[in-house]
Amino acid sequence: MANDVTDPNMDDELNISEPLRTALGDRYLTYALSTIMHRALPDARDGLKPVHRRILYAMRELRLASNGGFRKSAKISGDVMGNYHPHGDAAIYDAMARLAQDFAVRYPLVDGQGNFGNIDGDNPAASRYTEARMTAAAEALLEGLSENAVDFRENYDGTLTEPVVLPAAFPNLLANGSSGIAVGMATNIPPHNIEELIGACLHLIKAPNARDETLLEHVPGPDFPTGGIIVEPRETILEAYRTGKGGFRLRCRYEVEPLDRGMWQIVVTEIPYQVQKSKLIEKLAELIQLKKIPILADVRDESADDVRIVLEPKSKNVDADVLMGMLYRNSDLEVRFSLNMNVLIDGLTPKVCSLKEVLRAFLDHRRDVLQRRSQHRMDKIDHRLEVLEGFIIAFLNLDRVIDIIRYDDDPKGALMHEDWGQDFVRATDESDYRSPSRDNGTELSEVQAEAILNMRLRSLRKLEEIELIRERDALMEERAGLEDLLENEDVQWSAIADQLRETRKTFGAKSEFGARRTTFAEAGEVEDVPLEAMIEREPITVVCSKMGWIRAMSGHIDLTRELKFKDGDEGRFIFHAETTDKVLVLGTNGRFYTLQASALPGGRGMGEPVRLMVDLPQDVEILSLFTHAPDRKLLVASTAGDGFVVAEKDVVAQTRSGKQVLNVKDPVKAAICKPVTGTHVAVVGENRKVLVFPIDELPEMGRGKGVRLQKYKDGGLSDATTFDIAEGLSWLDPAGRTRTETQLAEWSGKRASAGRMAPRGFPRDNKFT
Repeated sequence: MANDVTDPNMDDELNISEPLRTALGDRYLTYALSTIMHRALPDARDGLKPVHRRILYAMRELRLASNGGFRKSAKISGDVMGNYHPHGDAAIYDAMARLAQDFAVRYPLVDGQGNFGNIDGDNPAASRYTEARMTAAAEALLEGLSENAVDFRENYDGTLTEPVVLPAAFPNLLANGSSGIAVGMATNIPPHNIEELIGACLHLIKAPNARDETLLEHVPGPDFPTGGIIVEPRETILEAYRTGKGGFRLRCRYEVEPLDRGMWQIVVTEIPYQVQKSKLIEKLAELIQLKKIPILADVRDESADDVRIVLEPKSKNVDADVLMGMLYRNSDLEVRFSLNMNVLIDGLTPKVCSLKEVLRAFLDHRRDVLQRRSQHRMDKIDHRLEVLEGFIIAFLNLDRVIDIIRYDDDPKGALMHEDWGQDFVRATDESDYRSPSRDNGTELSEVQAEAILNMRLRSLRKLEEIELIRERDALMEERAGLEDLLENEDVQWSAIADQLRETRKTFGAKSEFGARRTTFAEAGEVEDVPLEAMIEREPITVVCSKMGWIRAMSGHIDLTRELKFKDGDEGRFIFHAETTDKVLVLGTNGRFYTLQASALPGGRGMGEPVRLMVDLPQDVEILSLFTHAPDRKLLVASTAGDGFVVAEKDVVAQTRSGKQVLNVKDPVKAAICKPVTGTHVAVVGENRKVLVFPIDELPEMGRGKGVRLQKYKDGGLSDATTFDIAEGLSWLDPAGRTRTETQLAEWSGKRASAGRMAPRGFPRDNKFT
């Protein structure tokens, strides 16, 4: 019995040792290249990604011509997945559905029947419910596949072949655009107009070194399927096309419709590309609800087959341009479409290309397609001419051919080895064309002998011989033209130009969907309009409860009037204001928040929590709430006795998160926020000591911790106020009577000193007011 011995070197051969950095790097690079080349980036030649190319090729194999019948989308996506694209059928169907959406693709490549989604953002129906076939544009991309126009490669399992690239009769990359995100790079190309693209291609054929400025005369900018107005300056567009990176500002198209009694409304008929109409309506409704654009009263969606969004102004005195200017800034009625022409050159190399480079890649591809199709046609002609020579020999020697077929045991071999003598020479010397059979002297080739044996008996008539000679002469003439084309570059470019002109007739401006949809205009910058100018000025009374529920009651009501609050809650702040005012809120965290008085909830209910309107933390209490006065100054101080003076215009916050003004750290909190109304500051601590000093000793700051107001051994600051020294310091005594002290020398001192005990009759809560 043989010993079971394992070779110790075998495991070493199977195991590869390499640094982890190298192993990860190599594998990630492989993944990145696969994503770049086979998923995310389009080919500059046909403008398609592999999944789109495979969808169209599978539809061609299913014979789903533009004038034929429809097939279930599930059948199409299933064939694509099973034969060419081994990925999820949902991803394949989504890619196919997009090719059928006339609001997403400028020239749809799939003709869909059923629900393929809509501009509202609704998803297509399931693939089992929809049907599809190719469009004429898709057929133009596939034209020439059967004529060896492009290379083919094996599919993923080696059972079938698929085209590496499509022949592409028009520059589809720019015509339909593309977008994708790869590893470390992305692409975003807007759609363009075929009429303009072909005009630029024809110009490039005449002037290969054409300047970018000249190409811009032919291609002034994108042409989006949803229309709209491009308001980007020409210089910016030129720079974007020259570098391959940039962007385009795109606005909606609208018109002003007059109504009765001098009223009017704005009707939006075209929205920017890739903007979902339903989300746009939601955003406009939100702007109305939050009163961010007070001059906008209502929005309605009256769309049917066409887009129709109605915008109602608050008043007929509103300027339509001002309203639209505000909407451009706050909604997707104006968007910026970025341009990043990162494409695969020759299907291999990712590169950010200029407009000229992309068109050049397409034209070079068309020349290669033309040469290959011409060579393929010439090979077909050569084969047919060889067969025709055999037929003509058969007619000239009909009796001998019949005799060989009737009596010879090997008629094919006999025909090939028979010496046809002068008849063969006479039949073939009428032109300069040299058949492969000439190399065998006067013998027939295998192809010719096989064709003669397969000839039908009814073809053996004189008329057929005349037709053969006529066909041979026509093929010889066609072959001579193909030879000239393959040998002369100028002839090739002339042929390509003719093909492009024919394509322009089919898909150009005079076709059904060929006219330009997106127009150009100047931006017409709208001046900033103050919010107060857009709000109708009305008196209100602002009420805020102890728990932080705020509301705005119409009119200036009696501030002593009893109001209703939630159970366990009570009033804390109440003051008169106007709808054009701003309301400032100071939290115990030293941060100021800003509310628009016009945006406050109405006074019929209990209001809404302030915390829902601004980002006020749960552990922070409201210290002060008042109407904003831009020319006023505020005294702010913390419980530690530090403070300073700040201009009120500097505490207004522009965002929900507020603006930090008084810097405090736990356990210190903001304690004082009062308007500066006099020449001196009075401070009282928890130790009931009072200090009076000139307000000039306090710095004016925009933000900070401040300086020491009063010195404490124990406790902290209770209250502080400002007053005019000539009028004296006032407070309410325990009996509720106002007392004024004018002789303040005893309590006057330097800032940050300890002070003296409060005067007789000073309130027990240590508050001045």
